[in-house]
Order: sequence, then C-alpha cells, then structure tokens
Amino acid sequence: MTVIAIDGTFSSGKGTLAKKLANHYGLAYLDTGKLYRAVAHKALGKNISLEDGVACAKLAKTIKTSDLDDPILKSGPVGAAASKVSVHGDVRAALFKFQKEFAQNPGKAFKGAVLDGRDIGTVICPKADIKLYVDADPKVRAERRHAELIGYGEDISYAEVLSQLIERDTRDTTRKNAPLKPANDAHLLDTTNLSIEAAFETAKQLVDVVLGK
Repeated sequence: MTVIAIDGTFSSGKGTLAKKLANHYGLAYLDTGKLYRAVAHKALGKNISLEDGVACAKLAKTIKTSDLDDPILKSGPVGAAASKVSVHGDVRAALFKFQKEFAQNPGKAFKGAVLDGRDIGTVICPKADIKLYVDADPKVRAERRHAELIGYGEDISYAEVLSQLIERDTRDTTRKNAPLKPANDAHLLDTTNLSIEAAFETAKQLVDVVLGK
C-alpha cells in the first residue's frame, strides 16, 4: 500500500499534481481541502458562525464523500470561509478520522492513496512513503487563482485575490492547530517557473526512486 502525502500553499499546483500522480500510479485521490470547504459551505448555508468551532465541528462529523462533489466548493467565498473554519482544533479532530481511513483503506481497486492538503505529511500521514511540499511565488499563485476564478464567472480583481491569498497564507502558517509547514523529510517542489507537466515529471522521478522503479 503506497501513500503519497502532498502539502503546500494555496494555488501552488499541488492539487493538479496530486491528481496526475494518483492517475499515473493507480492510487485513490483525496483533496482534503474540500473537506474543510464542505464544512464551511454547510456552515454558511445554516448561518452558523465560522468562528464557532464547536458548531462547525458538529457539521464536520456529518461530511460524506458525496459532499465533496458540489461545484460550489471551488468558489472564492467558500474557499475563504474554509480557511477560517480550518483553524479550529475541534474541526480538524472531527475530520482526522475521515482522512486517516481514506489513506489506510482507499478501496480494493487502488494500490494506495494520494492525499493533498496542509497537514498531510505532518499530522495525517506522518509515515507516508513519500512527502512533497509544493510552493510558488505568491504573485504567481495569485495569477493562477485569479484566472481560475474568472473562469468560474466570478467578478474579482487580481489585487483582491493577491490580498486574500497572503491573508490565507498567514492564517494557515500561524494557526495553533496543525499549521502549514513542510514535514522534516518532505521533498520541496517550487512550481513558480514550472509547467504542470514539468512539475509532474519532477515529482514522478522522486516517487519512482522511493518505489524502486
């Protein structure tokens, strides 16, 4: 059973990279960020304060795999709300089991799992076969996210996206519970000047060494 843990900053390309690695190696894939987005979406829908960790944790316990397929989870407002929800220790604890079970039991059709997020290599799967930490220059990440949101039909400026991204980076890296940081044994991958194909080839070479290919 192979487990690949991919952590990194927002819009660094870690999700796209994780999906490509999962497809290449026949592994199940989980975007753990969607779990927090799903919780945030439920909270917004029920007018529950994003600052209420206990109430949000109760919602987290109700999350199912089917909840992760809603296209609304890709929106800017839900993403911003998810970052606020994710600071709560109760929420993270409620979602820990979901992520752990996915990594350990991805399904008979798969040889293992790829999980991407912000605490996979440090908290969820500290014994993963290989850990990657993906990052890129904030301005480049903001350009990518801005293009993505415009593609979704959202009316938002690049300056707003950059400001939100920097705010999110600060929140993710300084929160008390499971802050975003590279695992001590993670391979660092800077995608600032890399196409997704180039990033994939680099990551694949690292994984192949571990898998003995």
